[in-house]
Amino acid sequence: MKSSTKKVLWVLVVVLVLVIGAVALFLPQIAPIGSAYMAKRMCSCVFVSHRDPASIMREDLGGQGILGAAVSTEIDSAEQTVTGTFLGMAKRTVVYREGLGCTMAVGMTEDQLKQQAAGFTPPVRSQKTVPWPDGDLVPDAPLPTAVDAKKLKEAMDWAFSEPDPNKHRRTRAVVIVYDGRIIAERYAPGITQDTALLGWSMTKSVTNALVGILVKEGKLSLKAPAPVPEWQSPGDPRGAITLDQLMRMSSGLKFQEEYTVNPRADVPRMLFAEFDTAAYAANKPLAVPPDSRWEYSSGTTNIISRIVRQTVGGTDSNYFAFPHRVLFDKIGIFSAVIEPDPSGTFVGSSFMYATTRDWARFGLFCLQDGVWNGERILPEGWMAYSTTPTPMAPQGEYGAHFWLNAGKAGNSKDRWMPKVPTDMYTLSGFEEQYVTMVPSEKLVIVRLGLSLPDNAWDQEQFIADIFAAVSPSKTS
Repeated sequence: MKSSTKKVLWVLVVVLVLVIGAVALFLPQIAPIGSAYMAKRMCSCVFVSHRDPASIMREDLGGQGILGAAVSTEIDSAEQTVTGTFLGMAKRTVVYREGLGCTMAVGMTEDQLKQQAAGFTPPVRSQKTVPWPDGDLVPDAPLPTAVDAKKLKEAMDWAFSEPDPNKHRRTRAVVIVYDGRIIAERYAPGITQDTALLGWSMTKSVTNALVGILVKEGKLSLKAPAPVPEWQSPGDPRGAITLDQLMRMSSGLKFQEEYTVNPRADVPRMLFAEFDTAAYAANKPLAVPPDSRWEYSSGTTNIISRIVRQTVGGTDSNYFAFPHRVLFDKIGIFSAVIEPDPSGTFVGSSFMYATTRDWARFGLFCLQDGVWNGERILPEGWMAYSTTPTPMAPQGEYGAHFWLNAGKAGNSKDRWMPKVPTDMYTLSGFEEQYVTMVPSEKLVIVRLGLSLPDNAWDQEQFIADIFAAVSPSKTS
C-alpha cells in the first residue's frame, strides 16, 4: 500500500474516532433536550393550537434536520400528553393542562403537574358578537379614504408569496390595524382566526406589561434591587442589580442567547431541560458590571417572571389567573395561554400563545399608551419608559423588553430599519414573529410565521410596504 493511501486511511480513522468521541460526549446532553423540545412543540401545537399532527410534523418539526429524524413523538389524546424519545432513548413527557398549555414533567410527575393546576379555571368568552376591538365582530365597511387598496393587497400578497423555493417565508397570519380598525387580514391554509399561535420572545413584552401593572400598584419599584433569592448572600455583587437593569437587559449577567440544540447553549437547556427556568438564569455569574453592557437575554426575562410570581403571591391558581384578571380580560384577550415551567412560573421569555387578533389587541393596547376603554391599566409614562433606548444598546434598538428603531444616539439614520420611521417599536420572536407599532401612522402590524433564519422574511420591507399603503402621499 502506498504511503499516501496509508495517510488518508489514518486521517479517516482519526476523524471517525473524533466523531464517535464527540457523539459519546454530547449525546447524553443533547438527547434529553431534543426529546423535550420535539414533545413540547408537538404538545402545544396539538392541544393549544388544535392543529393536525401530520401538518405539525411536516411544517414545524420536519425542518429540524438530524433532530427531526432522530426524535419520535407519541400523542396520548386521553391523557393529553406527548412523549418524545431520541433514538429510543431519553424519554421526556410533556403534559397539557387547560388554560396553561404544555409543561415538561421534569422534577415533577405527570400527576403532580395536573394537581398544580387544580383550582385554576381559564376564562371562556365568545367574542363573535362583540364589536372590534373588544371582540371579533368586524364590520364589512369600505377602507378609509387614506388607504391605497391596491398597495395594501400587493403587500399582503407579498407576505404570503414564496418566490424562492430554497428560502421559505411560511407566513401563517397577518392582521393590519390602522387607526383602530382592522383593514387587512389573511391566514395560511390550516390556520384560522381562532388558531392560537406561539409568539416566542414576543412574550417578553407581555411580561413587561405585567411588571408595569405591579409598579402601578406600588408593589414593585424599578430602581430598587431586584428581589432575587440567589443574590442575597452578603457581598454578592448581583444583589445590587435593579429591576430596571433587568428590564433593559443590562444586568451584566452571563447568558448565551443561542437557539441551537447545543449542550453548552443556555436557551435550549433552560427552556427544555430545567425544572426552574428563573433559578437557572439567576445562578449565572456576572460577566460584566451592571449597566456596562446591553446584552439580550431570555434568562433575564424568566428571572423577572419569577419576581412577578413572588410579588403576586397566594396560591398557584391565584398566580395563574393574574395575567387574565389584570390584563387579558380587560382588553378582550381570551385566547392567551402563557405556559409555565415545571416549578409553576410562567416562561415569560418565550411561551405565550394567542390568536392573531389577540396579538393585535395587545399591540393596540400598547399604541394607546396602556389605556383601554378609558381605563389606565399601565402606569402613566410606562410605554415612554419601555420605548426609551437603553443607553448601552448600540443603535438604540432596545428599550425595556421592546425592540426599537430609534437609531444610534446623535445619528438616527444609523438604525435597525432605515426604511421605517424612528418611532416604530415592536414585539419580536423567534422564527420571525412580530407585533409592530408605528404611532405616527396609527399602525399595528401583526405577522406570524415559521421563517427560519435564512433571510426569507424581510420585516423592514413589509412594514415599509404597509406604510406606503396607508400613507401614499408620504411615500409617493
